[in-house]
Amino acid sequence: MFQTKAMIHSLQSEDTATILHENGPNDVVAEYDGTRYTAIYNPFVGLYYVDDIYGELKNQNTCPNCGGYIPNTERRNSA
Repeated sequence: MFQTKAMIHSLQSEDTATILHENGPNDVVAEYDGTRYTAIYNPFVGLYYVDDIYGELKNQNTCPNCGGYIPNTERRNSA
């Protein structure tokens, strides 16, 4: 799990997303703005593309391609 710059479909620009699961360039699950989406990695430009319009995961803890379990991320609020 890591954070990186990614192209966000609805924004048509880059923002920070968390990559939670990657099993090849076409099997990526990313979290953006608290929701998990499908994504792909483009090695030619070095960017992840997060589909926050059509790629929202119905089951937020399962990869739609390989069926792998994706645990919840820990969120800590600073006091």
